[in-house]
Amino acid sequence: MDNISTPIIFLEVVEREVLDEIDVKDQYEDLLDFTTGDKSFSQKRGEKSDFTCFKHFTCQQCGIRFTLKGSWNRHMRIHTGEKPYTCQRCGESFALHRNLKFHMRFHTGESLFTCKQCGRSFKRKGNLHSHMRIHAGGSPYTCQQCGISFTQKGSINRHLRIHTGEKPYACIQCGKSFAQLVNLKVHVRIHTGESPYTCPRCGKSFDKNENLKVHMRIHTGEKPYSCLQCRKSFNTHGSLKVHMRVHTGEKPYSCLQCGKSFSNQGNLKVHMRIHTGEKPYSCPQCGKSFTQKVRFEAHIRIHTGEKPFTCQQCGKSFNQHRTLKDHMRIHTGEKPFTFHMRIHTEESLFTYQFQLKRNY
Repeated sequence: MDNISTPIIFLEVVEREVLDEIDVKDQYEDLLDFTTGDKSFSQKRGEKSDFTCFKHFTCQQCGIRFTLKGSWNRHMRIHTGEKPYTCQRCGESFALHRNLKFHMRFHTGESLFTCKQCGRSFKRKGNLHSHMRIHAGGSPYTCQQCGISFTQKGSINRHLRIHTGEKPYACIQCGKSFAQLVNLKVHVRIHTGESPYTCPRCGKSFDKNENLKVHMRIHTGEKPYSCLQCRKSFNTHGSLKVHMRVHTGEKPYSCLQCGKSFSNQGNLKVHMRIHTGEKPYSCPQCGKSFTQKVRFEAHIRIHTGEKPFTCQQCGKSFNQHRTLKDHMRIHTGEKPFTFHMRIHTEESLFTYQFQLKRNY
């Protein structure tokens, strides 16, 4: 990035950072009194002082020091997730009283700051100023290490943690640390089991809004990620990435025991069970175990009699997809290459023919 002539304008979900996070600056940086031994001047009007210039209140989780007990109390809500101020109209809660006051303006319409170019309204003047930089193309805060530019000071402060490795937000249950408060909030849901994002069609719940969006593509059939080589489409970027290895031949996941390589980590994980002998999927009816979930599910259909794979031409149903594929050759007249080669190799056809009869 040394040759960058023009800083990259990094608008990374700028709207979300500008509008929704309320500037971690308010919840974090503005309220932190980093002490240098001098008297702090961050005391708010009307706020009672309860410190001496040598008295410090230290956060035991991240080590940040405060000269005001009130500032320390507000800071601790970052770690605890406490939001004691609740809107009586819509139920939304806030960690700071000032944020509740700003929120109330959405209900009352009081003193909203509106962008004259796009009509978007903001709760506070500072957010409007930050938003205006999007129209002006200005990003006054530039990272000296990689050249990426930001419209807000809070955004560059969060970005710098990528370079410094700082992770000031720690989970009080397992100790895992995060660079951003929003990531800690999502992580805490692992412990609480909270899944606030629910699919309106099937009722399935998710801990992240992004996961809900991906899930919705199952219902809509949307596949926004297309392979440029074969035009096959996928509903996630990760699936496309794995598919591209079919064309490139890349197999980045290697077995440490036998050296066999795989295009995705899931296949390596299944392969490792050959070496470990692990069979995690057990049939509750007959006790038979399997290394792969797909084979376990196919086996269960033997007991249930379920045949979910149906031929669209004759209506015959099968309990496995591969059996349906074999059956389709009756209609298409296809003679698969592997079957034909058995004639030349004089390999017995009995096994294959027996399998077909049994499946039908």
